[in-house]
Amino acid sequence: MIATELSQDRRASLARYGKTLEVLTILWGATEAAVALWSAVATHSVSLTGFGLDSVIEVFSAVAVWWRMSHEMNHERRHHSERVSLRITGILLLCLAAWVFFDASLHLVRRESNSVGALGIAVTAAALVCMPLLSREKRRIGAALSSRAMLTDAKQTDFCMYQAAIVLAGLLLRAVFHIDWTDGVAALVLVPFLVRAGVLALQGEQCCAHH
Repeated sequence: MIATELSQDRRASLARYGKTLEVLTILWGATEAAVALWSAVATHSVSLTGFGLDSVIEVFSAVAVWWRMSHEMNHERRHHSERVSLRITGILLLCLAAWVFFDASLHLVRRESNSVGALGIAVTAAALVCMPLLSREKRRIGAALSSRAMLTDAKQTDFCMYQAAIVLAGLLLRAVFHIDWTDGVAALVLVPFLVRAGVLALQGEQCCAHH
């Protein structure tokens, strides 16, 4: 479906559903961040810290896209909010990539020994179930409304799923084989994905600027 072919009522309905998806993302992301960061502090896990901080960024991204959906019926404000939301997401992702790289590298150099918490394993496993469902719906709404911000947010949700899989694998390896460096390596594996997601968001913002 092409966005220009949508009736005003249909466009408004899709925008309301998009806002609902972002509210769900905010609620889930806030819970995910709180659990992951609490577990990260308790176990000194650098990969869980990165996962928790990415969940915080996911919340900010969702708030930005919620704001974007609020202006769907105003053509001028729609494009302005689209650019701003993409810019916010891209910058935050690149900052997170830099922090995760620094912290994970320091962790590996120091060869710190950490414990493994059940909460960390549980929250990353739950993300593997919830994130694909949210991402699918965001892509559907983003495509229907031709919203790069919503589509980028769907990629951010996909990234959360990939990140959860990597972190979960690292935590399980550490729990089963008691290998301390798997946590730091799992965190470093996340960095290219973070950089790519951030760059794509900023590129999307630049593309929007030409419309």
